[in-house]
Amino acid sequence: MTQPKVTVIIPNYNGLKFLKPCMESLVKQNYPDYEILIMDNASTDGSIEYIREKFPRVNLVCLDKNYGFTGAVNKGIELTESPYFILLNNDTEVEPDFVGELVKAIEKSDKIFSCNSKMINFYDREVMDDAGDLYAIVGWAFQKGTGQSIYKYNKDKSIFSACGGASIYRKKVIDEIGALDPAHFAYLEDVDLGYRAKIYGYRNMYCSKSIVYHVGSGTSGSKYNSFKVKLTARNSIYLNYKNMPIIQLVLNFLFLLLGFAVKALYFKKIGFGRDYLEGLKEGLSGLGNCRKVKFRFKNLFNYVRIEIELIINTFIYVIDVLSRRFKCLKR
Repeated sequence: MTQPKVTVIIPNYNGLKFLKPCMESLVKQNYPDYEILIMDNASTDGSIEYIREKFPRVNLVCLDKNYGFTGAVNKGIELTESPYFILLNNDTEVEPDFVGELVKAIEKSDKIFSCNSKMINFYDREVMDDAGDLYAIVGWAFQKGTGQSIYKYNKDKSIFSACGGASIYRKKVIDEIGALDPAHFAYLEDVDLGYRAKIYGYRNMYCSKSIVYHVGSGTSGSKYNSFKVKLTARNSIYLNYKNMPIIQLVLNFLFLLLGFAVKALYFKKIGFGRDYLEGLKEGLSGLGNCRKVKFRFKNLFNYVRIEIELIINTFIYVIDVLSRRFKCLKR
């Protein structure tokens, strides 16, 4: 048998309550040349038994422990020989053209590394969940389009990085730049991967015709919790240290310091201040655990373009926040 063009990799950890809509929609794709690979992180909620009973033709790998999102995905990437792979969260439901449209989008250019699908709120399907991730000079990653009308995001555009919840990736680029950094375990690992690809001169895109409905925080359980806040804080340290050369870190130091300070105050206000500070501390003490991208002069222009994009994204974020608050005041 020939290897399918696309492998859909779904990391799962005790996600039984989400698997039915995800799997039932995924097996009904109009695009024929794909396979499904579920990487289970030692679930104990009946997920494994459910998949084996209801979807016996799906490839299922049962890991011996919870390796996190990064560990499960990396093991899945190692197992596939498809030229493209799609990362898909288990708390999703996809439209029949989900896979096919992502393939069309990524095949438009060899320089495209990843494409983010149009992620829509699972419970309110007139509202966006994510149209790709942006990254700001203050060290903040944020989702484009969250909470806005789905009709505002009907055009394909360049993005900073693709969300690992529902995006396609070019396998041969992974062979060149490396897979997800296992030091992350979960959170910001997709931004780190997209950042790394940009350093090497590749692009990340948003694909408006590939539709997926996303619950959000299905595995972690909530938008904010101690586990998530701590890991995100730690990984934000890793993200900047790994991808920015020393001179760029020096140039951006005050902006990053401001960003961390504002986040610390915010999380203190909502009751997670200690978790955030512990995450920062863990990140600083664990820098030796992550892979720093080696600086090469041939990528200098890419670093300059990224720096400009970080500045622009900061203004985009500020304008977005101000416009939302203005709308709330008008109401």
